[in-house]
Amino acid sequence: MNEPPGYGPPPGYPAGPGHPPPPYPGYGYAYAPPPLPLSPAGVPLADFAQRLLAYMIDMAILTGVSFVLAVPAFFVIVSRIEFPDPYGPEPDPEAVFGGLFLPFLLLELGFLVLMMLLYFVYAVEYMHRSGQTFGKKAMKIRVVPLDPAQRLTRGMAAKRYLVEYIGGMFLPFFSWVDGLWQLWDKPYQQTLHDKFARTVVVKVSP
Repeated sequence: MNEPPGYGPPPGYPAGPGHPPPPYPGYGYAYAPPPLPLSPAGVPLADFAQRLLAYMIDMAILTGVSFVLAVPAFFVIVSRIEFPDPYGPEPDPEAVFGGLFLPFLLLELGFLVLMMLLYFVYAVEYMHRSGQTFGKKAMKIRVVPLDPAQRLTRGMAAKRYLVEYIGGMFLPFFSWVDGLWQLWDKPYQQTLHDKFARTVVVKVSP
């Protein structure tokens, strides 16, 4: 005898003889997250947020050290400058330039050179030994060669420095392009300084 429409086993109960199990949408399928991007050595790559925060930590450290060293020099130079008397005779333009503007230009140039030296020591001499700066250690990431058979060298670190720091200092908007490049780079999420040095940034196992 045929059962009236709408009758049958409740949901979740096995169907009786002659009653096939109801088709549940998506039944038998499980969501699989996309695979993590890996380096050529099979290590998970650092994500954009980790690299950005590491960069911000490093820049905060370098800028703070630079100002600590530059501020005393600024006060020494200012204390030795002979400012023209506003109520005296009109000063000689050459004397104003040599005695007022030139010291500030030299101070600015010295500050720029100091920043470049600090960045070199930090990003090359310090970083290439372990592949990490203080910022990278805090974010648990590391710079490694693209070729798993190689080790990170001072030359690779110097190439990263030239593109990331020197290029960023003298080329407008270059730092933005360099840093954002990893968002669309495939398959290793490299920045421009990664590509130039043939390096990748990976996560460090906890």
